[in-house]
Amino acid sequence: MPSSIVNIAFDANDNYALAQWWSQVVGHPVDPECVDGEEEAWIQVPGGPTLFFNRVPEPKTVKNRLHLCLQPDIPRDEEVERLVAAGARVVDDRRQSNGTGWAVLADPQGNEFCVLRSAAERSATA
Repeated sequence: MPSSIVNIAFDANDNYALAQWWSQVVGHPVDPECVDGEEEAWIQVPGGPTLFFNRVPEPKTVKNRLHLCLQPDIPRDEEVERLVAAGARVVDDRRQSNGTGWAVLADPQGNEFCVLRSAAERSATA
């Protein structure tokens, strides 16, 4: 019997603040049971795995071996601008002049993730 993905876990020094930040990214609230100062916080993503934030004492030191890839509803470059304005930073810009590619960003605690092209952008260059 196969396994199911239940959640995607993020280690964080300030897990509640990071959960609040990712709440803005995915457009879903931090679960109301979560409170600042607790060891865990989470976001229930309808139809998807839960985003789970663990408080850990050590800072992030190396590149993620696993990361999220986001496909925005708006154009990729607008989403990159929105996330940078919210506190992300660009780690590696893989966007091409022909509109293809992606951007690698880091959240406020250094966890890398990618922003891909929107479905509309993919269709336009198919």
